[in-house]
Amino acid sequence: MNMAQKRSSFKKSRIGIALGSGSARGWAHIGVLRSLEEQGIVPDIVCGSSVGALVGAAAATGCMDRLETWIRELKRVDVVGYMVRSFMRSESIQSEKYLGEIFGQALAETRIEDLPKRFGSIATDLDTGQEVWLRKGSLLSAISPSIAFPGLLNPVHHDGRWLVDGGLVNPVPVSLCRALGADIVIAVNLNGDLLGRNRYGPVDSRDGRKSASSRDLWEKLALPFRKKRGETTPVNTESEPEPIPPGLLEVVTGAINIMQDRITRSRMAGDPSDLTLAPHLSHIGLLDYHRSDEAIREGRACVERSLPALDDLLRRGGAWSEENSFKRFSDS
Repeated sequence: MNMAQKRSSFKKSRIGIALGSGSARGWAHIGVLRSLEEQGIVPDIVCGSSVGALVGAAAATGCMDRLETWIRELKRVDVVGYMVRSFMRSESIQSEKYLGEIFGQALAETRIEDLPKRFGSIATDLDTGQEVWLRKGSLLSAISPSIAFPGLLNPVHHDGRWLVDGGLVNPVPVSLCRALGADIVIAVNLNGDLLGRNRYGPVDSRDGRKSASSRDLWEKLALPFRKKRGETTPVNTESEPEPIPPGLLEVVTGAINIMQDRITRSRMAGDPSDLTLAPHLSHIGLLDYHRSDEAIREGRACVERSLPALDDLLRRGGAWSEENSFKRFSDS
């Protein structure tokens, strides 16, 4: 009996998937969802935070092909262009504009209540830091604030509040899946291996320094501003080269990774999933949106590695009754 047949034997157990935040690493969600579907595992409930909300909405509306086509066409020069325009204008980008580029009117004309499966996204109240669950109304209005990465995308005004990226408070929304009625929750954590790894590219084996081609995207964007101020890169004339210190923006992205890791660990300790899929994505930076092929492949590989655990989870799930399946979580 394959996994699809096993799935059909316990349809009473509602499966939810919590798609986590992680900026460009979020393209791995596409590989995860594709691979799960091939195994006969189609979630009844989809919840997402930040980029997880974007991919989750594509899955819930049947627009996954459209999203995947768009991101696979993204080039590094396109990403740099978005960033430069944001910096030069000294203002953030409107998320609705780029959602429109990807989905057209599909999101604006779709209401969450009309979706074939339950959907919810996470956002953060910019004034209070409160976690906000978006579970009804316009699908566009639910995604736009969730993906509003501070400093890059504009905050979104929703019901009298300014909302920003949901990953600030709940990077992997297991709790929302439970609240929407999931008996079994599969979480996708994109932040599981961020710390203690070389995230900025290959190292020159001759001196242990990062090669110039691997400099962080943010540092490349900052170069014109340095030149304008007359700053130059110091030339090392000593026989023993000194290690290159991390740049300002490299430090910022590193700090974001640390915060994401700690917040994710804390939230998932309080709201554990039944199974957590953790793709190996430490080599993909926050703004490496052009590396979708790598991320999608790793999403698929992660599911393949987890097939024994998935099989065990689904067999146990089929034995659970409606009365006792994770009631302690859904009641909280």
